[in-house]
Amino acid sequence: MSGNLDWSRLTPDSPKPVDLRTNQPHSARVYDYMLGGKDNFAADRKVAEEVMALSPYLRVSVRANRNFMVRVARHLAAELGITQFLDIGTGLPTSPNLHEVVQRVNPEARIVYIDNDPIVLQHARALLVGTPTGRTSYIDADIHDPQGILDTVEAQNILDLNKPVALCLIAILHFIPDEQEAHEIVRKLLRPLPSGSALALSTIAVDAAPERVTSAVAAFNARGIASKTRTRAEVDLFFEGLDIVPPGLVPVHHWHPDAEARSLKDDEVSMYGGIGIKR
Repeated sequence: MSGNLDWSRLTPDSPKPVDLRTNQPHSARVYDYMLGGKDNFAADRKVAEEVMALSPYLRVSVRANRNFMVRVARHLAAELGITQFLDIGTGLPTSPNLHEVVQRVNPEARIVYIDNDPIVLQHARALLVGTPTGRTSYIDADIHDPQGILDTVEAQNILDLNKPVALCLIAILHFIPDEQEAHEIVRKLLRPLPSGSALALSTIAVDAAPERVTSAVAAFNARGIASKTRTRAEVDLFFEGLDIVPPGLVPVHHWHPDAEARSLKDDEVSMYGGIGIKR
């Protein structure tokens, strides 16, 4: 983890050298490769190909999740009127990014991206390009330190935590294998957010294709990328105490589907997602 550099204060004219650890596979770069991106290395491609050989549906599932993020972000901004977004586990830029989606709805929307992968840090300047009237920021921080994330956001006065915030945990919780820690992270991040804030979440669920999902997660673990699959019922517990937005917690391609989502088969998508509103 690269938490010793204050990347949030860098300007385009002051890049700093970082160790990209190109010989070690990283979840963000594996994900980038599965999406057809170019910001990955041989170690990432090797893991992706090995896992997809065991679970050929995985690339479809990853793309379905990305499409879900776009639809969720648009719904949060356009239908629920939320103007502040805290996106944790940003990953590599893949247009449209969350800020592009929500600032098309409301140019004054504010977005904070959180990640700590060195190559994502290299692309932070691309993520920081938002609308003139809105604000888009990037913070180098670790999801394992939720209080540190909140303290940094508050200290930099990026978001007003007295107004509703959309907490976006898209395709990140399956990289938190410890169940207690995963729930504690969600609780700590939601606790200071006011009524009307939203939790937008997606993660791997085993229900659609148990054997293939289990084999894929086992393959990631064997290659050094700690992962965990959950049942739909276990994922639903993350929304406990929140008012779930229709259609509830569903396979991501069933959540307000567009034409692309409707074309997918249920056994091809192993991601479940939804939105919950804080009372």
